[in-house]
Amino acid sequence: MTDHRTLSETEKQKKQFDKMTSQPIGKLLVTLSIPTIISMMVTNIYNIVDTAFVGTLGTSESGATGVVFGFMSILQAVAFMCGQGGGSLMSRKLGEKNLKDASMFSSTAFFSSFSLGLVIAVFGFLFLDPLVRLLGSTPTIAPFAKTYIVFILLAAPFFTSSLTMNNLLRYEGRAVLGTVGMMTGSVLNIGLDAFLMFTLKMGIAGAGIATAVSQLISFSILLSMFLRGKTQTKIALRLVSRKKEDVWGVLSTGFPSLLRQALYSVATMLLNGASGVYGDAAVSAMSIVSRISFFPMAVAIGIGQGFQPISSFNYGAGKSERVRQAFWSALFGAEMAILLLSVPIAVYASPLIRLLRDDVQVTNYGVRALRLMCVGQLFVPLTMMVEMGFQSTGARLLASFSSSLRSGLLFIPMLLVFSKLRGMSGVQEAQPVSLVLTFFVCIFLCKKFLRRVS
Repeated sequence: MTDHRTLSETEKQKKQFDKMTSQPIGKLLVTLSIPTIISMMVTNIYNIVDTAFVGTLGTSESGATGVVFGFMSILQAVAFMCGQGGGSLMSRKLGEKNLKDASMFSSTAFFSSFSLGLVIAVFGFLFLDPLVRLLGSTPTIAPFAKTYIVFILLAAPFFTSSLTMNNLLRYEGRAVLGTVGMMTGSVLNIGLDAFLMFTLKMGIAGAGIATAVSQLISFSILLSMFLRGKTQTKIALRLVSRKKEDVWGVLSTGFPSLLRQALYSVATMLLNGASGVYGDAAVSAMSIVSRISFFPMAVAIGIGQGFQPISSFNYGAGKSERVRQAFWSALFGAEMAILLLSVPIAVYASPLIRLLRDDVQVTNYGVRALRLMCVGQLFVPLTMMVEMGFQSTGARLLASFSSSLRSGLLFIPMLLVFSKLRGMSGVQEAQPVSLVLTFFVCIFLCKKFLRRVS
């Protein structure tokens, strides 16, 4: 019995290894990207539906979701640091056929993520009022933001560890399992939103409760994948490394993800603050623009996340040519996806914004910003793939630098300068311009990455 189970596990590991190192790159990239794209799209649809639901309550309530979205980006930063850091190391160990160390990195990443989410929740409750102000709330938005964020704080450790497990599953080449957990939570969230907000008349508190409950459900489903033997690696407290260098390896490898998301959070806070000068309608408009413009980005990110496990697994297995093939395939796919989705969004910018918040001022502020973002995002795929390539192959410093460019190193100064010089027009222009400038810097970084895997 035991020998049979051991043989079965060995066969499954060999089959997965052969799939990751031998299957044609195009087919493998599609296989790994589609589940992630579906998960990203469903999550983004939830974000848009949530924004539309809350938008029916009022402009200040709509602005509150944008403010709290900045805080959720902080939680995502922690989750991605642990998930992509642990996942990259784990995947390379699987490429080396070292299952013991691979499970150690998965467990270390999971428990690190849960612990950090808990710490953030405790400090969030202790400093709730300053936190809401720091996130960019205006006096009229703040009460609604506080109501909403309380439930996000309660769910914080489950939110971070769920995203971490999703990343671990991707890096193991089992993106479908991660998609099941994340999609279930998102679909449930939409249904709970409608029921709690409108049937029970709970308003924005209902939106917060729906988010917290759905995160707990996603957490339970994803954890069960590891506990029920659906994965190669295991998650258990006894497998967590006590060595500082292993914990540091997870956190430092994932640091580019933390840096990217953290800078994005800071940029979102500053964007809310700069928009708030022009009233709640401006804050609401920029929040809506970020939700809609993320739609094509979600597909591109999904393709990039399909590229990452191919890159790390084959880099660990010493198959550099497959890493280069995957890079170019992912870059082409992401560029086509953003182009095909951005054009109709730009054309129908006005009705799309009115769908989420039917307010003349919100629409006036949002249309130009959305169209500019559609242009700016055409320059993102190269920077995204370079960043993900460096991270998946362990080039921590270059990955950190490339991720910081897109997320804030250029955007934040642009926002501060443009908003002073050009007012609300500058607020609308800052991020698209920073995306274009980042592209030209990353042309040189792209050459470095290709030399690294030659």
